[in-house]
Amino acid sequence: MNSFIEELKWRGLFADMMPGTDEQLNKEMTTAYIGFDPTADSLHIGSLIQIKILAHFQQHGHKPIALVGGATGMIGDPSGKSAERNLLDEETLLHYVDCLKNQLSRFLNFDGNEPNKAELVNNYDWMKNISFLDFAKNVGKNITVNYMMAKDSVKKRLSGDAGVDGMSFTEFTYQLIQGYDFLHLYQNNNVKLQMGGSDQWGNITTGTELIRRKAQGEAFALTVPLITKADGSKFGKSESGENYWLDKKKTSPYKFYQFWLNATDSDAERFIKFYTFLSKEAIDALIEDHKTAPHERKLQKRLAEEVTVWVHNREEYENALRASEILFSKGMEDMNEQIFTEIFDAIPNNEMLQSKIIGLNIIDLLSESDFLKSKSEAQREIKGNSISVNKQKVNGTFTVSKSDLIDGKFLLLQKGKKSYFIVKVI
Repeated sequence: MNSFIEELKWRGLFADMMPGTDEQLNKEMTTAYIGFDPTADSLHIGSLIQIKILAHFQQHGHKPIALVGGATGMIGDPSGKSAERNLLDEETLLHYVDCLKNQLSRFLNFDGNEPNKAELVNNYDWMKNISFLDFAKNVGKNITVNYMMAKDSVKKRLSGDAGVDGMSFTEFTYQLIQGYDFLHLYQNNNVKLQMGGSDQWGNITTGTELIRRKAQGEAFALTVPLITKADGSKFGKSESGENYWLDKKKTSPYKFYQFWLNATDSDAERFIKFYTFLSKEAIDALIEDHKTAPHERKLQKRLAEEVTVWVHNREEYENALRASEILFSKGMEDMNEQIFTEIFDAIPNNEMLQSKIIGLNIIDLLSESDFLKSKSEAQREIKGNSISVNKQKVNGTFTVSKSDLIDGKFLLLQKGKKSYFIVKVI
C-alpha cells in the first residue's frame, strides 16, 4: 500500500477512497487538492485535519493544492447542513479569501523549486467569467438530475431528515460547481485527486464523474473521517458553542493551548495521532508513558505543545505555558504588576477606565469587559456559581472597589476552573 495511505490509516485519518487511488499514488508524484470555503476571516480547528492531510501529502512527495472557494463560498455547501447559509456580499467574501490565503501559506511549503511545492488557487478566478448559459450547456448537460439527487447531502435536505424541508436551486448547484473545480484543475493543473471530509464524498465523486464524461479522463477521491470527541460530541467548539480559531486575535494562544491541554485521556490518545507529526514509535511510547502516571497528563501536555507550536510558534507556546503555570500554581498573594505584565499578552484581556470600573456590579463588569458575550450569559454563569474575581467566588451582589484592584491596576476574572480574563485598569 502507498506510504501516504498507510500513514493516514495508522493515524485513524482514513475513511474511504476510490478504486485505483492507491495505484495512482504509487505510480507517480500526484497533484491533489482540498477546498476551504471562506465563511469567516479565519479558519478554525475544524479545518486543521484538512490542512494536516495536505501537509502529510506533501511530506510523502506529492503536490498539494489548497483551493480557497471564492466562488463556492458565494453559495454554501449543503453537506451536513440543516439550513441554508446566509450569503455574503462580495467585499466581505474577498476579504475572507485573502485572510484564508495568508493562513494557509503558513502550513504548507510554497517556496523553492521543488516539483511538489504547494499552490494556492481561488475558484472565483475561473468561475467569474462563465455565464449561466455556458455553465448549463458545458457542465450541466454532463450530469443528470437523477445522479445529483442520489447524493446523501441532497437526499437528506429534500426528505426533511436534516430538520428543514427542501433546498434552494442555488445550493443544489453546489456539487456541480465543485465538480467543475475538479475538472478545471484536472485540465489546467494536472490534479488527479481530490481529498476532503467524509461528508464531501458526494461532491468529490461528482467531479470524478464530470472528468470521466467531459474529459474522458480518470480521477480519484479520498476522504477522511469527521472528527468527534470520544463521547460523540462535536469537536472544536467550547461548551458555549464558540469556535476555536487559528487567528490569535480571535482565539488567544493561551486559550488555544488550554483547549488541547484539557483533552480527556481517550481523546488525547486519538488527537495526538490526528494533529501532530510525531512518529508512530514516539506516539506509542508517549501513550505507554502516560498510562504509568496519567495524573501527570504527559500526553495532553505534549499534544498541546505540538499543536500550539505548529499553529502559532514556539514563543507563543512558551508564553501560554508560562501563563498557565502562573495562573494554576500561584495564589493571589503572589500576583503583582510584574506577574500580570508578564502574562498579559498571553491571556484574553481588555482595558477599562478606573472611573468606569469602580462601583460596577459583577453582571456589568463581565459583559462590559467583553469577558462574556452578554448580560444574560453573565447572569447565567453567576447563577451557576462559576464566576470568580481574583480567584474568589462572587455572587450577584459583588461590586468593584479600589481594594479589589491588584497593585491598583488589575482584576483577574475567571469562569469555571480554566477560563481566565484580565482587566487592566487605566
